[in-house]
Amino acid sequence: MSASTDPYAALRFPEFNIFLGVRFAMVLAWSMQFILIEWFVYSLTKDPLSLGLIGLMEVIPSVGMALFAGHIVDQREKRNLLLACILAFSILSLGLFVLSLPEFGSYLSRSQLLTGIYSLVFLGGLVRAFIGPTIFSLIALIVPKRIYPNAATWSSSTWQLASVLGPALAGFSIGWIGVHWSLCGIFGFSALAFLLLLRIGRKPILNPKLGEPVFQSLKDGLQFVWRTKSILGALTLDMVAVLFGGAVALLPVYAQDILQVGSEGFGILRAAPAVGASITMLGSTRFPLHRHAGRKLLWAVFAFGICILVFGVSTSFWISAIALFLSGAVDGVSMIIRQTILQLKTPDHMRGRVASVNSIFVGSSNELGAFESGLAARLIGTVPAVVFGGVMTLLTVGATAWISPRFRRLDLSDEVELSAREG
Repeated sequence: MSASTDPYAALRFPEFNIFLGVRFAMVLAWSMQFILIEWFVYSLTKDPLSLGLIGLMEVIPSVGMALFAGHIVDQREKRNLLLACILAFSILSLGLFVLSLPEFGSYLSRSQLLTGIYSLVFLGGLVRAFIGPTIFSLIALIVPKRIYPNAATWSSSTWQLASVLGPALAGFSIGWIGVHWSLCGIFGFSALAFLLLLRIGRKPILNPKLGEPVFQSLKDGLQFVWRTKSILGALTLDMVAVLFGGAVALLPVYAQDILQVGSEGFGILRAAPAVGASITMLGSTRFPLHRHAGRKLLWAVFAFGICILVFGVSTSFWISAIALFLSGAVDGVSMIIRQTILQLKTPDHMRGRVASVNSIFVGSSNELGAFESGLAARLIGTVPAVVFGGVMTLLTVGATAWISPRFRRLDLSDEVELSAREG
């Protein structure tokens, strides 16, 4: 069985399996922590804008440092850099654990407590600026090129699986042991990721321009993304869709005030998109999505916008959950296609910089989308804000399909077969 048809090709490399364990533990910890912070902050303020501020506090350093982080990643050994990122995350999680102590409510005002939380979230954004490019670069050093598409699918599936369990576990743990002790568990998961990563050996630095001036390096990375229209189109489409489709940021409002389902229902709603995406991604290991990739990506984002509209107007818990589940299923399609484009079309020595641009376009748009949703909810109401986001997503797809017929015709079949032969 060839690498292009073997659904388990990447899993036949022991270090890749360890890498998946590291990624699972870190995403589980990160997704749980974000949910716990959302719940804690909204419980303190009862203000949807406060949820948007959480995203804003993370996105400012993440975007501001992204390009510089990409340059540093391309200049450094990847395994040890990721170890440093995990250690920094662990320290920040301990800080949030301390701030959530009930005793702090007696000594600090609400504004002081919120300032402390937002400050730690801000520092977490700095860490995140390095984690994404480092993980993206490390995958290419663990498996050969012929395995890139399959490895990208398994890596994304692991990310989604942890995103399923993280919100659900966070939601249930709030009811079982409270926010404070739930945050303590975050440190345990990050410690597990650190120990697993020690089992992966150090990797060579493949950048032929070590010591290159930072601004020349950043210029080269941006020019590469601009010239590679398949990468630019995929990133732009996903960025705008996620920016205006950030309904999940308002889930605490829906769970507590609109659907009135409590923390357990909140956990289910928060996990529903990731469940759908995980099913899509696991299915894609047997049914690859590289043929007619552009067309499939456009339809997937269009369906995502429809799901957001249904969720926005629904007053039924189960209809809302199903809409979020389907939104995750179609979002999984766009994620797989985008990651396959990035892995196939990015040279090894530029992976950190290209991944940093990806984090600006797509990863950080989640937080900007959270801020946009929170601000819109404050100005026009929660339900109109979500409906507006869904409409803007549909308009974005239509504009992209009309402006870029070349992107509609994008097909990755030749690149996948070529990488299989070269690997």
